[in-house]
Amino acid sequence: MIKDGPLDRIAPGVKITAQMSPEATESDFQFVQQMGLKHAVLWTDATHANADYYKSTRNKFAEYGIEVYGFGNLDVHNQDAIVLNLEDRDAKIEEYKAHLRSLGQAGIPYTTYAHMGNGIWSTEREETRGGAPARGFNLDKADKGHWHGRIFDTPLSHGREYTEEEIWDNYTYFIKAVAPVAEESGVMIGIHPDDPPVPKLAGVPRCIFSSFDGYKRALEIANSPNVGICFCVGCWLEGGEWMGNDALESIRYFAERDKIFKVHFRNVDKPLPHFVETFVDNGYMDMYQVVKHLHQFGFKGPIIPDHIPSLAGDSRVGTAYTIAYMKAMLQRAEEEDTCVSGATGNR
Repeated sequence: MIKDGPLDRIAPGVKITAQMSPEATESDFQFVQQMGLKHAVLWTDATHANADYYKSTRNKFAEYGIEVYGFGNLDVHNQDAIVLNLEDRDAKIEEYKAHLRSLGQAGIPYTTYAHMGNGIWSTEREETRGGAPARGFNLDKADKGHWHGRIFDTPLSHGREYTEEEIWDNYTYFIKAVAPVAEESGVMIGIHPDDPPVPKLAGVPRCIFSSFDGYKRALEIANSPNVGICFCVGCWLEGGEWMGNDALESIRYFAERDKIFKVHFRNVDKPLPHFVETFVDNGYMDMYQVVKHLHQFGFKGPIIPDHIPSLAGDSRVGTAYTIAYMKAMLQRAEEEDTCVSGATGNR
C-alpha cells in the first residue's frame, strides 16, 4: 500500500454505500437508514455544480448520519468534446476543473469520471431470473449509444473514424490538465470502464478503459495519486477475456497499489458479445469472491449496487435485496478474516 496517498484520509473498511439523489426525500433517508447504510454517492448536473450546493447537500445528509463520499457531475462526464477533441474541449476541461475545486471546497473527497466518446450502449431489455426485466446488450443488434439526453447513432456517431492514437492523445491532454487540480483540491478521480468494453463503436475506439493493460497505461500517464479507478465489476465481467485479466486478479493488482477508489457491484449472465445484467447471486461471477478480495487487499472505499434488474416492479425492492446480499457477504468476509488471523496468532 502507498503511504500518504489520498486514501489515507478515508476511514478503513469496505463501505456498502447508497446511490441517492442529492434532493433526497424524508422517505429516501428513512429507507437508507433502515438498511443500516452510512455513506452515499450522488449525481447532479451543471446547474448545481458549485461549492455551495455540494457543501449544503453534504451538511443535509450529515443530519441523517449519512456521509457523502462522492459527487458526480453529469455534464462533465462522458463528454465527446473531451474524448474526441471537439471544438469546446478546453471549455469542458475548465468546467471539469471547476467541479473538482468545488468538491474540494465542500470537503467531498471523490468523483467518478467516464471517458466514452459516444455514450453507454444497450439493446432491448431482456428477461433475467423469474422474468425480471434487465438491461441487455447484443453486439449484433447494437445501433445506438446514449448519454444524458443525447443519442449517438451508427454507422459513424461523429461523422468519421477516429484512430486509437487520437483517443490516447486526447486522454493524455485531459488528464494532464485535471490531475494537478485534483491533487490541489484533495479530490480523487475514479475512472469508470467503457460500457460495454468493445474495441470500437460507431467509429470511436474504446481502447483505453476497456482492458487491464489500457488502465495500467492510463494510470501511468496520469502519474497521480489522485487518479484511479471506479472499478465496475459488471463492465469487467462484460468484457470477459477481452479485458486481458480477470476481475479478481485485477482487483488484487489495483487495490494493492491504492488505485481503486469506488466499486460498482453488478453481475451479468455471460461476457460479450451478448450479455444480460442479472441479480448479484445469479450471474457467472461468484460475487462473494469480489467482496472477499476487496476486503483482503485493503479496499476502503464505497461499493454500490448497480443496474439492478426490476424486482416486483419496485426499484426499492431490488435495491434492498442487493444491499442485504452485499452486507451478508461483507460480514462473512470479515468473519473469515478474523478466524484466519486468530488461528495464525495462536500458532
